[in-house]
Parts: sequence; C-alpha cells; structure tokens
Amino acid sequence: MKENDVHDDLKWILCPRCHNKTRTKIRDDTILENFPLYCPKCKGEFLISLKNNRIIYLNKPDD
Repeated sequence: MKENDVHDDLKWILCPRCHNKTRTKIRDDTILENFPLYCPKCKGEFLISLKNNRIIYLNKPDD
C-alpha cells in the first residue's frame, strides 16, 4: 500500500443545509455514531451517524 492510496478513497461529508464541504472526510469503511458534524460555511451543527456510506441525521437541519 502506497501512501497516496490512503488518500484516494477519502470523501468529504457535505452539509445537509448548504451542501458545501464540511471539514470532515470519510473512507468507505468509516463508522460514526452520534457524531457532531459542523459546517464552517453556514455555521450549522448536526448530529449524525454513518454506516455503510449512509448518513442518518439524528437532528434534522432547519431549512
């Protein structure tokens, strides 16, 4: 495994409110539970869980 291989499978989590990149990257095998996701663009904070590349919003964004 080369060093660049680690970075190739990373994806940004997008903000559910403004759809911009957050500061959080995930891999295909990432599992999160009750994770506080913060968006620096809209200053939104969301509680999420992630498993099998499916994000579940534990508190819905206010539109």
